[in-house]
Amino acid sequence: MNRPHAHGPQVEPSLIPQEGWHCTHIYYSLDRVRLSRLESDARSRGREELQQILDPEGENAPVQMQSFVVSGHKADFGLMLLDPDPLRIDAVHQAIMSSGLGTCLQPSYSFVSLTEVSEYVPTLQQYADRLVDEGEEAGSPSYEAKVNAYKTREPAMRKQRLTPDLVSWPAMCFYPMNKKRQTGENWFREPLVHRRRMMAEHAKSGMEFAGRVTQLITVGVGLDDWEWGVTLWAKNPEFLKDIVYRMRFDEASARYAEFGPFYVGYLAAAAEILDHCRVS
Repeated sequence: MNRPHAHGPQVEPSLIPQEGWHCTHIYYSLDRVRLSRLESDARSRGREELQQILDPEGENAPVQMQSFVVSGHKADFGLMLLDPDPLRIDAVHQAIMSSGLGTCLQPSYSFVSLTEVSEYVPTLQQYADRLVDEGEEAGSPSYEAKVNAYKTREPAMRKQRLTPDLVSWPAMCFYPMNKKRQTGENWFREPLVHRRRMMAEHAKSGMEFAGRVTQLITVGVGLDDWEWGVTLWAKNPEFLKDIVYRMRFDEASARYAEFGPFYVGYLAAAAEILDHCRVS
């Protein structure tokens, strides 16, 4: 659930986006040697402290915060944090590193971005024009029904992109990506109408997984090394494989996409993460 800031310092207005939220994905690995040197009481206090820091309902928590166990060697656990104030997000990281377990944690990856409504999300008129291009007759009952349905859902769709409610489906995957700028495959030199057509095809592929996978795309342009971050949530990890495999055959992906590292994890509260990572 989205919630306002009830406590904590005032947000500096110049740091708040005109629309949307700041977003940070950050991943941590445990230093087992240092952890083994902590006395039992210190580990117990560190556990309690970390659970307080990662409480999504905590006094100083960001508007949205999810934590998850990470599979593989790239990290042990990760966080996804969203808030109008980027310093409230960063304060979580600083609190973790300053905690009793902070000396035993190594940040292994992060991605800083902003939520956005993509230029490829069609306006009502663009959607109506696309229906005609796809063979619908303007003014027909079918055409009017589809236009009215889109008109109804468009505001909620845009709100979800800018100030999202994060789903609690168990499997989660994050990866950064760019669009190519190579000779003959320069996304940014393609006409807008062509880019919109390719992204419409891409979106249609994603819709095949409605009810099984949902996503949030955030923009890292000017903020991080990659242009976009893609976060996927699925009801089963198999669906993560299925949707990425399917969508890579779309022209927008097959010809123009460059992918960074993939991080897959499973939603878990702080206590569950610590238990899973054998921090006791």
